[in-house]
Amino acid sequence: MLDSRPSWIARLALAVGLAAAFGYGVAPSDVAAQVGAMTLVVCAPGYPGSTAEAQSAMDGFAAAIAAGAGWKPGELRAIYFEAEQPGVARFAAPDAALALTALPFWLKHRAALRLTPHLQAVEEGGAAAEAWTLVAPAGAVAAPSSLSGFELVTIAGYAPRFVRGPALGPWGDLPADVRIVSSNNVLSAMRRASQGNKVAVMLDRASAAAVPSLPFAAKLQVVTTSAPLPVAVLSVVGDRVPASKLKALLKGLTSLETTPAGKQTLAGVRLARFVPADQAALARAREMFDRARD
Repeated sequence: MLDSRPSWIARLALAVGLAAAFGYGVAPSDVAAQVGAMTLVVCAPGYPGSTAEAQSAMDGFAAAIAAGAGWKPGELRAIYFEAEQPGVARFAAPDAALALTALPFWLKHRAALRLTPHLQAVEEGGAAAEAWTLVAPAGAVAAPSSLSGFELVTIAGYAPRFVRGPALGPWGDLPADVRIVSSNNVLSAMRRASQGNKVAVMLDRASAAAVPSLPFAAKLQVVTTSAPLPVAVLSVVGDRVPASKLKALLKGLTSLETTPAGKQTLAGVRLARFVPADQAALARAREMFDRARD
């Protein structure tokens, strides 16, 4: 199903047993609770999986990252949130030192949460930057003004300024009366669009690639495609990671793909590698986001 496919982040939740399979071992709860441990908060609102379902995989992922960085067992924890507000709330805890987030979340909360970007995660078969695609009823949308009165459905809808800014802003200003709806049920939205309803859908790369296979694809039209935008950003929260430990962490993450065990770890969560953040691309996205209206 198009709207239930695992994303780069939901696949973390599906990788239960990762640590045992790849020999890192899962940090026991008493060690993970020790004073001084840091936590990686993983958040991409709207994607599948739950905090509880993901925890075994998060333990394994954190153990693999810590091992690659040369940190002691239990020094790094990880926790996953599929909803925006619980994710935001978790950053209030002083141990929340690192963030792996989708770009819309990063843009919306970077200032309040003091998120400094250092790396980007690359999904298997993908790239560090990927385009978003706007789909609408065939023949119904010729320009941004055509979307007046439309419902625009997208998994990134929790950040309307991302939709109006970095994603679709270069195409043109969306009408003020476009109703941006946050939903991962893009298949249902595209079916409604194919029936001639005033519905447009903004899709990420994986969902857009599946559109031609839909039985009602001929009744849909690709209206515009964004320039490639960063997908997943790994940030430090404020000054919660000492410089010496951060250097080791970043080196460990970017070198995971160079070892057999590291490659297996990444493959288990459907990631190809971590790369240095494209600061220029993030700055452009930030500028467009800040100029856009909600």
